[in-house]
Amino acid sequence: MNLERLNDYEEQLQTLKDEIAILGAQKTVLQSRLARSRSPSPRSGRSRSVSPLPMRSFSPGRARLTNASRHARLVERFRDIYAQDRLDAQTLLKSYVDDLEMVQRIIYVAVVESFHAAKLAFRQFKMRVRKTMSLHYSVTEPLEDMVMDYIIREEDLYDVQSSVNVITRAMNINPKISFPPEVDFILISGLIRELCRVAFSMQTLDPPLDISFGTDGELFSEYKYRRSFDSEFTAPLVAYHVWPALMEEDSVIVKGEAVTRRGALVRIVSEFKYKLLTRPMESRQIGLHHRHLRLG
Repeated sequence: MNLERLNDYEEQLQTLKDEIAILGAQKTVLQSRLARSRSPSPRSGRSRSVSPLPMRSFSPGRARLTNASRHARLVERFRDIYAQDRLDAQTLLKSYVDDLEMVQRIIYVAVVESFHAAKLAFRQFKMRVRKTMSLHYSVTEPLEDMVMDYIIREEDLYDVQSSVNVITRAMNINPKISFPPEVDFILISGLIRELCRVAFSMQTLDPPLDISFGTDGELFSEYKYRRSFDSEFTAPLVAYHVWPALMEEDSVIVKGEAVTRRGALVRIVSEFKYKLLTRPMESRQIGLHHRHLRLG
């Protein structure tokens, strides 16, 4: 109960922070417009009504003008994370995990969870901004454009650490990966944090960028992936993914990386059968345990 209250307080505090930031930005804009309206017209000394200029801080055209440059910067940063940050994290993990496949799986799951958490955080942040603006602001400009312009300018308000916490919790219960008990997934929090920032910023693009969905045992796609150096190059199926592809709607912007091996499907089916066989046993054990508790 106390934990639920604490979460409620944290959500309320974050909402208040967002509203204060938005109101502060609006105050600055209104003060600027007021100062312009009081300045004399350079063309004539006669009194005339001054029509307010479009708000500079919330100009809907600004996001569109910067969309191409932000797109290029974020794509390049995604490439850098793959080329450098990923390898740094891989080297760090190999100090604790001997199995290269497990190391690569951990990093891939971290990427997928980072994008998922960042997209969720973006949607929640956008809803709070839209709600606050609709209550406190009234202009002829489209509200959606103003909301996006504000988010682009105030990306630093994104609570990255909250997403990192969500991601590490999700990774701790992911059945495909494991970690030595003496260490924690927070070990690669630097990589996760950077992925979250990039993924969040990618949601402000038009259209937004996202990563490809991949499953073990799927047919290898030359369009989406490159084979890793240790792949069996004649194998048609993906054993596991090293890095996801970066997508813009249905188009691949940056290829991902996957490992292909013969027998991948047999291995996956064997694992699936094992889970099917062990799950009823676990259920029976749980049922017997509950019966024992009731009888006791």
